[in-house]
Amino acid sequence: MPVRKIPKNHIFITGRHASSKSIGHADFEELLERDHLILLDFDQTVSSYEVQPVRIRVPAKKTNYVPDALAHFHPDASGATRSSELIEVKPSAFLKEHRTDYAPKFEAARAFAEGRGWIFVVKTERDIRTPRLDNLKFLRSYRRLNVDPGDVKWIADRLATTGGRSSELQLLGADVVGVEERLRLLPVLWHLVVTGQLVVNLDKPLTEDSPIAIPARAP
Repeated sequence: MPVRKIPKNHIFITGRHASSKSIGHADFEELLERDHLILLDFDQTVSSYEVQPVRIRVPAKKTNYVPDALAHFHPDASGATRSSELIEVKPSAFLKEHRTDYAPKFEAARAFAEGRGWIFVVKTERDIRTPRLDNLKFLRSYRRLNVDPGDVKWIADRLATTGGRSSELQLLGADVVGVEERLRLLPVLWHLVVTGQLVVNLDKPLTEDSPIAIPARAP
């Protein structure tokens, strides 16, 4: 549960992010934090996360410091679970301008995290505002789409005929299925992608030629 309530701010955009992964309310203090929460939501390795998770004493400044998030992870295929990440999110220019103020806070956070078997990490717009974020912002509206099982089977069967790998254009090009069918089936395709039933490399800009594949089955 959050240990700090985010106040309303007339400079930054604050708000509450709706998430099924957050423990307690997922409030954000600026849009970069909101974008980071989107990445956590769609990261299949993340089991849950907390915002404003812990209050850390900073002896050098005789004050407290509250990082932005704490992410917990699912076990991997071998059964090993990576260390939880205690995360600070800030624009790189802000960190550069206030590096003297944040240095003792970050030192205290690293020691606090290490004592609990966690890792302290700092993330800026370079880590967050990536092609993956752009793709997820596009795809997330299809996440809760109510799809027809017959349409899902049709797309799966089409992919099977191509060896389990194709692209949006090859599957649903207007010259392949017609304009009306393309418009009807595209949302189904994106629903399958955003829910992990089909695989696309989200770390590259999503185009009609992006390879789309059936996920490999675990041995």
